[in-house]
Amino acid sequence: MNLISQFQTKLDAKNKFAGIKPGWTIRVNQRIQEGSKTRVQAFEGMVISQKHGQEAGATITVRKIYGDTGVEKTFPIYLPSIESVSIVKKSKVRRAKLYYLRDKTTKEIRKKLKTEKAKIGKKEPKEETESAE
Repeated sequence: MNLISQFQTKLDAKNKFAGIKPGWTIRVNQRIQEGSKTRVQAFEGMVISQKHGQEAGATITVRKIYGDTGVEKTFPIYLPSIESVSIVKKSKVRRAKLYYLRDKTTKEIRKKLKTEKAKIGKKEPKEETESAE
């Protein structure tokens, strides 16, 4: 095994963003050190781009609307200060880079995306079969 593939296999174990796709809303918990204290800060927003695949310099850009201002944060996927990543909502989009959302309002974005609805607590109707007697 050459050195590059050994390095890549070590990185795969540290990737907390595995399986994340553009259009999904995620919550990233990151350790922040302020002086001698350490705390965990959550950043929740929509993934608008994923660059460089799974290599060492790969990044994910997350965007959220805070008040009337859009805030974007770019996370390297192998950043050691990332505690956890959780998926809040999955949306189906037709593009890999969602930079056009920068110009849209929140209401326009909701119309544009198709979100998966959770089937928690909903009962599906039973199918009745006709019996020939």
